[in-house]
Amino acid sequence: MESQQEQKPLLLQTKLKPSSLSPSPPPSSRSLHEVEEILGYEFKNKSLLEQAFTHSTYNNNSFSYERLEFIGDAVLNLLMTKEQYFSYPNLGPGKLTRLRSANVDTEKLARVAVKHRLHHYLRHNKPLLDEQIQQFCDGISEYPLHSNGLIEVPKSLADIVESTVGAVFIDCDSSVDTVWKVFKRLLEPIIDPNTIKIHPVTELHEICQKRNLVIKFVDSWKESKAFNVFINGKLVGIGKHVSKKEVAYNRAAKNALDNIEKVFNEHPRGTREKIGTMNSVYYFSLVFLFTLITLSQFAP
Repeated sequence: MESQQEQKPLLLQTKLKPSSLSPSPPPSSRSLHEVEEILGYEFKNKSLLEQAFTHSTYNNNSFSYERLEFIGDAVLNLLMTKEQYFSYPNLGPGKLTRLRSANVDTEKLARVAVKHRLHHYLRHNKPLLDEQIQQFCDGISEYPLHSNGLIEVPKSLADIVESTVGAVFIDCDSSVDTVWKVFKRLLEPIIDPNTIKIHPVTELHEICQKRNLVIKFVDSWKESKAFNVFINGKLVGIGKHVSKKEVAYNRAAKNALDNIEKVFNEHPRGTREKIGTMNSVYYFSLVFLFTLITLSQFAP
């Protein structure tokens, strides 16, 4: 009879090669053993790992990562919820929800995939996927942590992270502690309350609401692959994207945020405060001078 220690999965201590954001070579040229080295985890059931990196287009949908992705998504949400609940005891549920979403959304997980080169091992027959991955790698270079919807994300990248979470979860007999030990390092940098950014659409609506401004998004997607943003009837922002309508919408909001001060304020931020301070000094100087003149009239 095997000992309890022998039945547990082995957490490997390996020195990994520097990660690369380059697109993947053909998966057949690589061994899934390399994935175990990246994870620092040795699978008891190797077929789970193979399944986790098999897209539904690869083998007529008879063997794919979709079921593992399903359970991995649930496990990852649970683990991130637990981590942030205990890490930030003073945060309310609304802020905790935003924080969790930022760390497990499609873009964040896709970044994990390319950072650790997991996409190199994905088996698929999607003609455009490698090109989309390259475009994503180029796009994230402008946004070190998260773009908040400003770039297009190949969903398959996030899928293989979730399916790998699911594969480890099943292989280690549903030990969430083992899964977190494996993936906490891979998920870094984890977005925290100091680094999370407001989505440009949300931020724009909040600013307009505070200033009693009327905002309108005009959909020109069919004609020009663009969205226009009008605020109080003035064109403030334009956003374009050739293949993803949602990205064009988000870019229009971001462009409007960049321009709103120029359009609706005579002076940019900072200048208004300086002018206000100068006006206050001028006012009190006049009061002081008027007081001196009044007192001089009563002097002997």
